[in-house]
Amino acid sequence: MKLVELEGSHTVQNVYDSLDLHVGQCLSVLVTADQKPSNYYFVVSSRFSKQVFTTLAVLSYKDGFGHAESTLPSPPPENEQKSIAWSMNQFRSFRWNLTASAARPNPQGSYHYGKINITRTIRVVNSRAQVNGKLRFGINGVSHVDSETPLKLAEYYGVSNKVFTYDLVKDEPANVDKLVVAPSVINATFRNFVEIIFENREKTIQTWHLDGYSFFAVAIEPGRWTPEKRKNYNLLDAVSRHTIQVYPNSWAAVMTTLDNAGMWNLRSDMLERSYLGQQMYVSVLSPELSLRDEYNMPPTQQICGIVQNLPMPAPYS
Repeated sequence: MKLVELEGSHTVQNVYDSLDLHVGQCLSVLVTADQKPSNYYFVVSSRFSKQVFTTLAVLSYKDGFGHAESTLPSPPPENEQKSIAWSMNQFRSFRWNLTASAARPNPQGSYHYGKINITRTIRVVNSRAQVNGKLRFGINGVSHVDSETPLKLAEYYGVSNKVFTYDLVKDEPANVDKLVVAPSVINATFRNFVEIIFENREKTIQTWHLDGYSFFAVAIEPGRWTPEKRKNYNLLDAVSRHTIQVYPNSWAAVMTTLDNAGMWNLRSDMLERSYLGQQMYVSVLSPELSLRDEYNMPPTQQICGIVQNLPMPAPYS
């Protein structure tokens, strides 16, 4: 399989016999039909789970006949530690194709994200705990719950202080074993270059997604993150993408420029976890309040919650 695209980015076209695809991720491969006419197996199986599920498809040549002749492809290592190491190495082999994917209007290959100064580092630690006898998941000790008034609507009308409190999630995790259940929104500065560290201190693999932005997935390693780990980052051709996996007792680092004004969701891509609180919102406000940076609310927008009878805010210009 020749990898040609990963979450909307062109990649260096490496060839793989097996590819790990984590929850919420997508990629595109090319397969060249250069074998003798016959039928061949294509195998998909679950990874990093106690019970392994496998399904087969058959690639059938035009003149192929009978049962598939080939034996089943060899799976990745079954030993958990070797399997995770194998998967991490595959992640490191994914590279941005700088001749096809660079930011416009810059000349192709000239977007050097590795030379931008980091203005903020946010360490995100996922956690789980019982709250009033019920299981909840959270981020840095906060388990998100939706409010009656949509968060962005409250912010747009200038009454966010009546709906939620900014920055309950701190940039450095403290006691992640106890969870506070509340709407979770952090304040971010427009156009800051932010480093987000995802730390997984649990025994199960995690996958994270950030709405509204792509980010550069620069590193995944076992253990705990420290600032010294930055020397291991890929600062040249990390793939620009929207999701990142974090292996058990490991960490992952991404970098992004917060240049898209709005309120964006950072969440676990495991549905159970995001539904039970492992998510938060990132509020990115433009100080100009200008149509250059963000649209006005559509006139057909439904209004609800505490803003239902409030006058419409002055439009951006």
